[in-house]
Amino acid sequence: MADIYDSIIIGAGPAGMAAALYNARDRFKTLVLEKFFPGGQIISTDRIENYPGFENISGPDLVEKFKKQAENFGAEIKTEEVKKIIKLPDDNIEVNCGKKTFTGKSVIIACGSDYRKLGVPGEAEFRNAGAGVSYCGTCDAPFFKGKNVVAIGGGNTAVEEALHVAKFAAKLTLVHRRQEFRATPVLVEELMQKVNSPGGNIKLQLDSVITTIEGDKKVEKVKVKNVKTNAEEYIACDGVFIFVGTIPNTGFLKDFVDLTDEGFIKCDQGNLRTKVPGVFVAGDCRVGAAMQLATAVGDGVNAAIVMKQYFRDPNWWNQT
Repeated sequence: MADIYDSIIIGAGPAGMAAALYNARDRFKTLVLEKFFPGGQIISTDRIENYPGFENISGPDLVEKFKKQAENFGAEIKTEEVKKIIKLPDDNIEVNCGKKTFTGKSVIIACGSDYRKLGVPGEAEFRNAGAGVSYCGTCDAPFFKGKNVVAIGGGNTAVEEALHVAKFAAKLTLVHRRQEFRATPVLVEELMQKVNSPGGNIKLQLDSVITTIEGDKKVEKVKVKNVKTNAEEYIACDGVFIFVGTIPNTGFLKDFVDLTDEGFIKCDQGNLRTKVPGVFVAGDCRVGAAMQLATAVGDGVNAAIVMKQYFRDPNWWNQT
């Protein structure tokens, strides 16, 4: 008979590894399934300065610490792509990886999300704050203190993040493909106050898109095209912040848990319960996630802790 795990964690990013550490340390039989390799988005981050306890650490180095710590307490980490999850009649949960299946008493979904890309030449080449392309202003704005930067986007996150980056940058040009912003009016008002204030360092480039990101070893300029006139021009810059949304890695969960139109997992945000008893969610793939390393780790810890409550009293699941 196949082993039954106490906890199967889907995804070995910060949320998944934190959950694995807590579960394994509590002597629960714990399995982590990861499609590619541990780390999630932070594996491609060259410098992290906003994770408590580390003044400066690279993404790969921090991931290795996460992995080693979880494995030291007995967590198993396997490279497998989850195809679907099935709730069994005996209340256990089957995780199907194609040729292999695993069974657990509980599942923590921590499959993360990917930043939506522009898909333009130079974007992948300069993909990290050290080279000049970033997708997180909260994470990377301090690296561009006194620099000229370009930001792209028009939604709430784009405007919020652009305002944050502008606190550090000497000049920020916000490029948006339309005249009107999708962000809430209060955010747009705050943005326009900054744009119109004497000596302000935010400039708008509307009805425009970025077509290339160029430079030698680091970003030096972007090519911008006006979508109405097709006129093109270059903007010199030291960095590019891309704020055009995130895509949760939840396609395999359709018809199993409830998803938003964008694909984020709906849950009880206090206890991280999905609609399926025994199935929790943690990290950037859930509704309401802050999309930060530290909060993803906190989610993993929270999911591991409330999992024990479910084991003590399965009826707790349906209690508010």
